[in-house]
Amino acid sequence: MNPIRRAAFASMRVIRAMFALAALVAGLSAAPLPLHVQGNQLLDSTGNAVRLRGVNCASMEWSANGEGHILTSIGVAVKDWHANIIRLPLSQDRWFGKAPGQTDGGASYRALVHKAVELCSANDAYIILDLHWSDVGQWGKHIGQHRLPDANSIVFWQHVAPAFANNPAVLFDLYNEPNHITWDEWYKGGTLTEVDRKTKESLTYDSVGLPELFRTIRATGAKNVVVAGGINWAFEVGGILDGRELKDPTGQGVIYAVHPYPHRYEGLGLETIAQWSARLQSFADKLPLIVTEFGSSEKEWPFPKDWHYNDEIWNRETLRVLEQHHWNWTAWDFHPSAGPCLISGWDYTPTPSFGVWVKQALQKNVR
Repeated sequence: MNPIRRAAFASMRVIRAMFALAALVAGLSAAPLPLHVQGNQLLDSTGNAVRLRGVNCASMEWSANGEGHILTSIGVAVKDWHANIIRLPLSQDRWFGKAPGQTDGGASYRALVHKAVELCSANDAYIILDLHWSDVGQWGKHIGQHRLPDANSIVFWQHVAPAFANNPAVLFDLYNEPNHITWDEWYKGGTLTEVDRKTKESLTYDSVGLPELFRTIRATGAKNVVVAGGINWAFEVGGILDGRELKDPTGQGVIYAVHPYPHRYEGLGLETIAQWSARLQSFADKLPLIVTEFGSSEKEWPFPKDWHYNDEIWNRETLRVLEQHHWNWTAWDFHPSAGPCLISGWDYTPTPSFGVWVKQALQKNVR
C-alpha cells in the first residue's frame, strides 16, 4: 500500500475511533456512522463512501416472535458472518397486534424490533426496516405480499418512522416488491384488483404510491435514508429515471432497491446475469443502488438447458458482479426454509451452494 493510501486509512480509523469513544462517553453503544446520499453514492458522516454487505433475516413478516430465532440470527449474521447490514422484513398488521394470535396490541412485536435495532447498532451494523407484508386496507385480513401498499401502510410508517427517527443505524424500506403494476401506479397508486393466493377471493382496494409513503416518513421529521424498490417484484428500476425520482431536500436521501432473481419477469422474460447487470449499471451511474434480495433456487426456477448455470454458479457469479460494480447488497435469506437459503439449519451452517459464498464475501466487511 502506498504512503498516501496508508495515511488515508489511518485517518479513517482515527475518525471512527473518535466517534466510538464519544458514544461510549455519552453512555451509548458504538452505533455506526450516520449515512446520507450524495449523487449516486452512499456516504457516511465523514464523507467516505460506504459499502453495505449483509443478509435478510426473514420471519417477522409471518411470525409475531420471529419464530424465537430472530435475535440469535441477527447476532450470528453480524458477529460471526460479519454482515454490516441486516434487512428485517416486517408486517404492518403485526406491528399493531392485528394478526391472529396476537393478544397484546403488538407490544411484544414492537419491543422485538427495537431489540433487533439495538443489537445491530451495538455491533456497528445498519438495519433496514422493510415493510414486507400489508393487508389491502383490512386490518387482520389478507396479511401478505400485495401489489402495492394501502392506507394502513401509511399508518404503519406514521408510527414506525418516529420510533426510529434519525437513528444512524436505521434505514426505511418503503414497500417490498411492488408487482403486476405500471410505473404510473407505482408513483400515484390507484384502485387495484388482485386475487388472494390462499382463498382465491377477488380483492379490490385503494393502493398508495411509494412517494406517498416517502412523504409520510418525512412528515414525521425522520431524515433516515429511505430505500425504494422498483416494479416487477423490484426487478426493474429504470422507470424511476423518467421523472419519478424521489426528491429529498430535507432528508438524508433515497437509495433504490432491486431483486435480481433468475426467474421470468413480466415483459422481460429471463435475463442472464450479464444482461441484468448491464441494465442496472446504466441506472447506478445516475442514482444509488442496493440489491436487497438475490439468490438462486433451481428447483423452483429451472434454468434453460443452454445456459449452463446451476445454483452455485449463479450465486457465485452474482456475487462477483456485485463486487465488480461495487453495489450494496443483502442476500436472501438467513433462514433454513425461506429459500433461497443461506443456512441449512438453526446451527447456522452455511448452505454449500449459496451460504458458503455469501459468508466468504462478507469477510470483506472486516476492518
